[in-house]
Formats: sequence, C-alpha cells, structure tokens
Amino acid sequence: MPSALPDGEPMPDDGALPGHALAAAAGRPLGFYLHVPYCATRCGYCDFNTYTASELRGSGGALASRDNYADTVVEEIRLARKVLGDDPRPVETVFVGGGTPTLLPAADLGRMLAAVREEFGLAPGAEITTEANPDSVDPRYLSELRAAGYNRVSFGMQSARQHVLKILDRTHTPGRPEACVGEARAAGFEHVNLDLIYGTPGESDDDWRASLDAALGAGPDHISAYALIVEEGTQLARRIRRGEVPMTDDDVHADRYLIAEERLTAAGFSWYEVSNWATTEAARCRHNELYWTGADWWGAGPGAHSHVGGVRWWNVKHPGAYAQALGEGRSPGAGREILADEDRRVERILLELRLADGCPLDLLAPAGARAAERARADGLLESGPYEEGRAVLTLRGRLLADAVVRDLVD
Repeated sequence: MPSALPDGEPMPDDGALPGHALAAAAGRPLGFYLHVPYCATRCGYCDFNTYTASELRGSGGALASRDNYADTVVEEIRLARKVLGDDPRPVETVFVGGGTPTLLPAADLGRMLAAVREEFGLAPGAEITTEANPDSVDPRYLSELRAAGYNRVSFGMQSARQHVLKILDRTHTPGRPEACVGEARAAGFEHVNLDLIYGTPGESDDDWRASLDAALGAGPDHISAYALIVEEGTQLARRIRRGEVPMTDDDVHADRYLIAEERLTAAGFSWYEVSNWATTEAARCRHNELYWTGADWWGAGPGAHSHVGGVRWWNVKHPGAYAQALGEGRSPGAGREILADEDRRVERILLELRLADGCPLDLLAPAGARAAERARADGLLESGPYEEGRAVLTLRGRLLADAVVRDLVD
C-alpha cells in the first residue's frame, strides 16, 4: 500500500500561506507537479500513492473517477493562483507524474497544462514533461501530447529482460520502450528519458548490461538508473519475506552502478545527479533540479507535496477525499510544516551533495566540516572542488553517498 503521509500542523481551509513564504519569490523558479494516481495494475515494488480500478471501488469511488479527474486538478491549479496572489512568476517547469498519467486521454493532460498556462503563464522555453508507461501510448497519442505543449517525455523501461520485468510486475514487453523513443522523436519531442531499475532479484550483470545497451541504442538524451528499494508493505517485500525471490545486496547494487557509469559515460552521457545522466546540459531534467536546489513548486493531486518559500505541505491521499475537498471549496492539504533555517540548511546538504556541482562547504557545521576533510582524504570528495570551497562526490563517493551525507550533516 502507499506509504503514509508525514505529521504536521493542519492546513488552513483556504490554503493560505504565511506572509513570509513569498518573500523574495521573484528570485526563485516556480514549477508545477501534477499527480495522476491511476494505474492499470500495481507493480510489485511500488509504494507510490497510486490506485487501480478495483482499489477505488466503494467509498469515494465516484468522486475518484478518471472521467472528471482533470477537472478536479484544474480546480486546484485555480486555488494555487488564489493562494499565490499576485506572484508574478511564470511557471518554468511542469511535470506530470503518477501512477500512469497516460491512462488519461491526451486531451485531459492538455487541459491540465492549459490551466497552468492560463493561470500563471509559462516561461519562454518552459520544460513540460509527462511520465508514460510504454504500453499506454501510441504514435497518435504522443502527437496529441506534443500538440498540447508537452516537449519532454519519460518512459518507464526498467529492464530489457522479460524475466526481470516479470519480477517487477511490469506489463510492457521488451523492445516496446525503445520503440516509444522513436515514436516520441517522430512526434516532435525535444527530450526523451528512459527510467531503468537495477538490482531486481534474479537480474544478472549481463541482464543489466543488456538493459543499458538497449536503452542507449534507442537514442534518448536522458537516462535515470535507480537501485531497487524494497519498501515494506509492497508485494515484492512480501515475496522476499516468504523466500520466493532473493534479496539483492548492497555490493551487487554498487557493481551495477559502476557498470552504468562506465556504459553511459562511454556513450557520451554525463552524470549530473547520482542517479541521473544526460547527453547535454539542456537534456537535464530541470523540474527535478527545482527539487534538488530548494526552489518553489506546487504539487496538485492526491498525496502531492508542495514547497513555497520554506513552507512544505501535502495533500490528502485518496482521490475521493481530494475531489471532495475541492468540490466543497476547501484546500485538499492534509498538513504542512514551516521549515526552520536549520532544517533548510540540512536539506540543502542532503540534496545538493547528490549533484555534480556539489554543495558549498560553508553550509557545513564544524563537525560536518571535519567530516568533509576526512571524506576528501578518503577519496570520497573531489580534491579540486574542495579547494575551491565545494563538496563534490567522487565516483567512490557516489557509491557511498548516503553515508557521506550522514557524516556531513552532523
């Protein structure tokens, strides 16, 4: 089942933010995340806030219908305009995620984007992305998305091997994601990403190399590669606990990461975040960079999280409760937290250290600064950037990124 929401103070019914949240807003980028919570089937490893048709039957089911979902999201976008008031910023990035956004008609995704454009305006060259399952689109659908204004698409490939896809409960067939890249290019998409997962039980090094080679051969300009995390409460966690499939250990994950770095770098890709590689700076996911650099974004949809000026909030999870709140003229926010300066400092270290640009050493407390010096001596931080006042992970440091971060935030 989807993971639980965090604790926090109640969200005002009108969604109003503290006066300080928009201070100096003009100097921060603004993005929108639009969550589509529907899936045809639930993947065994997924704990995202998503729902299949059978899970939406019963209480709240009518309100949670796909048929009127786009209208509900449009209502939240209009609420965002009221809450942000005369904030003059045009939106620089829009990212539609899920779930499987492309289970909705392309016209619905177009209407959601049109609402952002009408209420806020889009900055010149704005990045407009949607996620898509390979078996949920065809050339016509992609052409309709492109005509609606989408210019970037991210396909969930995960693996090129059928037995790996089966363990993950993915429904597409090997070769379909690669074909989707060609269809997206033909439709006029400027940027195309493929998501990969490594460390699935039963996957071999050769399976992983084959997946990387297949992804590269398709011609995307961005590849994300994530280690499989087995979340409690998922079907995969239950299968591992019953001994039906083996757990993959950290050493295997490290080996697979090194294989990815070697293959992707040789193909002309460069890492810019620990799990993300792009062919050029223009091919990077600018929306994710908003998250990693602490910019502002409004998350619309059930369970979506938002951040504006040091205030973070999250929506109710169930699509029915989400639609009911907006239908009654209330914010769908379930709770919020106002980040103290120390919270924001720590979060900057946590997120920026994962970037190829690293984080400023002057963010570190004395104990963290001593840990950074040890990390540099141990080959976990690059010496050149360190001398220039930045903590930048080496390749070995990327393998141990979580441990390095823990030391630096002390």
